[in-house]
Amino acid sequence: MVWDLSALLHSADPAAPAVERHLWLIRLLEWLRQPPPENAQAQAPWPVVRLGLLLDVLETQAEISQRVGGLVHNSLRDLDSNGLLADFGFPPRQGFLSELGDRLRLAWLPGTPQTSDAGELFSLLFNRADDATWVAALDDTTLSRLLRWLEHCCGTSSAWRDEMVEAVQLLASQIRAHGLSKALRSRMAADQLVDRPFHQVVAVAEALQAAQQAGADAPSLAQHAATLRAVLGRCMAAADSAREHLDEWGISVDVVFQMHQMRSRAARTELLLDAALAQAPAPAFRALWLALLDAAQDRQGIGPLFTRHYALLARKVTERSAETGEHYITRDRAEYRQMLGKAAGGGAVIGLTTLAKFALSALQVSAFWVGFLAGANYALSFVLVHLLHWTVATKQPAMTAPALAAKLEAVGQQEGAVDSFVDEVAHLIRSQVAGILGNLALVTPVVLAAQGLAWWLQKAPLVGEQEARYVLHSLTLLGPTALFAAFTGVLLFASSLIAGWVENWFVYHRLESALAWNPRITRLLSPARAQRWARWWRANISGLAANVSLGMMLGLIPALASFVGLPLEVRHVTLGMGQLAAAVGALGPDIFRQPEFWWCLAGIGVTGLLNLAVSFTLAFKVALASRGLQVQERGRLYAALRQRWATSPGSFFRPPA
Repeated sequence: MVWDLSALLHSADPAAPAVERHLWLIRLLEWLRQPPPENAQAQAPWPVVRLGLLLDVLETQAEISQRVGGLVHNSLRDLDSNGLLADFGFPPRQGFLSELGDRLRLAWLPGTPQTSDAGELFSLLFNRADDATWVAALDDTTLSRLLRWLEHCCGTSSAWRDEMVEAVQLLASQIRAHGLSKALRSRMAADQLVDRPFHQVVAVAEALQAAQQAGADAPSLAQHAATLRAVLGRCMAAADSAREHLDEWGISVDVVFQMHQMRSRAARTELLLDAALAQAPAPAFRALWLALLDAAQDRQGIGPLFTRHYALLARKVTERSAETGEHYITRDRAEYRQMLGKAAGGGAVIGLTTLAKFALSALQVSAFWVGFLAGANYALSFVLVHLLHWTVATKQPAMTAPALAAKLEAVGQQEGAVDSFVDEVAHLIRSQVAGILGNLALVTPVVLAAQGLAWWLQKAPLVGEQEARYVLHSLTLLGPTALFAAFTGVLLFASSLIAGWVENWFVYHRLESALAWNPRITRLLSPARAQRWARWWRANISGLAANVSLGMMLGLIPALASFVGLPLEVRHVTLGMGQLAAAVGALGPDIFRQPEFWWCLAGIGVTGLLNLAVSFTLAFKVALASRGLQVQERGRLYAALRQRWATSPGSFFRPPA
């Protein structure tokens, strides 16, 4: 609807009920934001131009100014200003999940102008993302005119200054509550709490409020404000020491959330002090207005909430994955041969896993239990590979990607960083190739040997002709193998996240210390054995979580998907090669003359490529996002990689001497 300014101003009724006055203010903001007339040109945004026109009318027409001023005065009088100045943009409860629920409510449920909360009305008045653009473009002259008119209609400027100082006092109380909560207090450095800054902040804010109410002069108020800012600085320094504790001892999303709320309230306090005590308040009011607009936009979505509060957790998870991933990267021939040996051992175990899977599939149980038993089979096999210090190639990319992302932090900052990054890419690709070759080199002979032994002992293979025909039907590249292989890459990536999260949980709850020193555990195991157990769990918790979660996902997710009619399966390159080897052992040499065999072999090649590429890409992107990195100088990196490929392609496959 297009609003006419004259009709809108003449409809202002100071005696109207509060909800109707609020609706009138909403219509006024809609008039400000109306599209400009055709062929109209202006140097400033049109809301700014229209605001200037509105002030011209209010300053020259006393009757209209009185009507509109009375409406604004009565509305401000009946509204709780602290709902905007001290509470707006902050959650009513301390906790990530409660804030998530509050944001979902704001996103899905409509607001009402029938309210006495200034923050709720503000969110209805300024509900567009582009409001910050025209507010930022407000010149000091126009904003000063607006403030003078508001002072005139409200009678005095001391009223809103008193309300701002009161909001400062409320914010100080909330900062103290955050700082003295057990979750934060126990993680702050003791030397930062010696002078009790979180106790002082409320007392200093109350002294400022008392001075304001007593009519103290500007220099005295400025001195109180400077003292409050100094105390806030010490509070933030204490909060930063808690962040250092989190980096060392594990991340909690709720603790990170509380720290962010404390810092945001401290920033709001600074803005309110500037606006309340400034002699020329226009710039300070603009900054406060923009901060409130940012808070309004931030609370309208859940994306920024997850991005902000899971960033530290994601970084810690990827850093722990990077530490593990370093062990999967080979840089010389000795490490390359060692990787081949570890991968060969992993391939041998996966060969036995493949045979066990065929045996479990023959059980006459429901689909869920087939999936559960298959997942347990995979999990036990992966754990065995881990405990024997062998490797499964497809688990490498999700771990090595964060290690590669860490190298990007130096690109553009250090001399030779691009060459170092290219070297790391070559090491990584070479390590992946070694892992796959080692797995496939032994999984095939192990399965064929088992099939041959069964032929010799019982004149029949372990995996029969019917199962072999099903393998040729399911693994072919002509079917949905590529899609299933990409989905398996997602599961491989998810297992690395689960591993990092579990390790962070283990560290955050100090379970290593509990295992080593808990009296009941030390009595049960003996002190020396408890120390060894604690070190063992700290060293292996990530690997165990990754392998168990991956195995159970590979087995259970297809079974659970079948309940809802989703034909979803997994395709793992090493398991697939074991299945194809079992088919060869069942059908004999004649299988090599069948096109289905070669299509399955091509499917296994594509499966390996997608398993590696999808898991690596996802892990690499998360690692970059958690560090706040962009891939700078892409052209230089790509050019350096092309040059390395042109001059030394063998370096991507053969280890250096």
